[in-house]
Amino acid sequence: MKVLGKGKANGAISILHSLGLGKGCSIGIGLSTEVTLVDEKTTISNDRHGLLGAVETCWRSEGLPFPEEFGWVISSDLPIGQGLKSSSALANAAFRALNAGSWTGLSDPDIADLSVAAQRIAKCTVTGSMDDTWASLQGGWKLVDPTLSSSDSIILEGEIEEDYCVIIILRGRRKAIIAEDSFRLQGPIFERSLASVMSGSPIDSLSSNGMAVAAATNDHLALRISNSLIASGAVASGITGSGPSISVLCYKECKNMLRDKIHEMDLETISTRLSRSSVLEEEATGWE
Repeated sequence: MKVLGKGKANGAISILHSLGLGKGCSIGIGLSTEVTLVDEKTTISNDRHGLLGAVETCWRSEGLPFPEEFGWVISSDLPIGQGLKSSSALANAAFRALNAGSWTGLSDPDIADLSVAAQRIAKCTVTGSMDDTWASLQGGWKLVDPTLSSSDSIILEGEIEEDYCVIIILRGRRKAIIAEDSFRLQGPIFERSLASVMSGSPIDSLSSNGMAVAAATNDHLALRISNSLIASGAVASGITGSGPSISVLCYKECKNMLRDKIHEMDLETISTRLSRSSVLEEEATGWE
């Protein structure tokens, strides 16, 4: 089996859910998905939305070169369907693999637009996930308007300088029904979250956004968990995406204590970090 191209992209956590006010913000984390494009057909078991088929559709629609015989190999430590932007990571990594293998030289904005289009086709996003897609491609955070193209979508961007530890609380697959009206009803809390981002305080936004999403999805347990962890020393805590996972930011000296507290609730955790730089596609043989 010959490798034609490899691509890698990060997962991410939410700072501001775009269903609330039509603007979204996420930041990458150290969990990732790697996609390898090979010269033989393969069987994919962990692409429940058919996202890789949508990636192929979008790539071909742009008239870009595609191998006659191919397959995908996926390697990921990202939980699927739990608010950690696994769809954005998969689409980005697949397009990066194609980009590397075909030597097309697409930029991150090009890949972001293709990834959003593929996620819309696969119907694995309500908003288009432009904020999640940017966070999956590059380090730092970006406040974006998801109705615009990638290059035009960025309203504000920045880095979180503190070297926070990130604890992801896993709570199984999403069960809540995502109703846009429920999110809009939480407008005042989302406004507070947006104001924090606009003032350069995305950490404060993470917690207030989590409060708004918990209210919109009736996930009161998530709110109680987050409040308990903040009271115990966490810097910020809140639902990521539409849930059910909860992201917790803390200083290194608090990590073990907070993780033990979470485990006492019979909940599983993953420890990681914030992403600070772009993940570049790897070298590849390519095809003729």
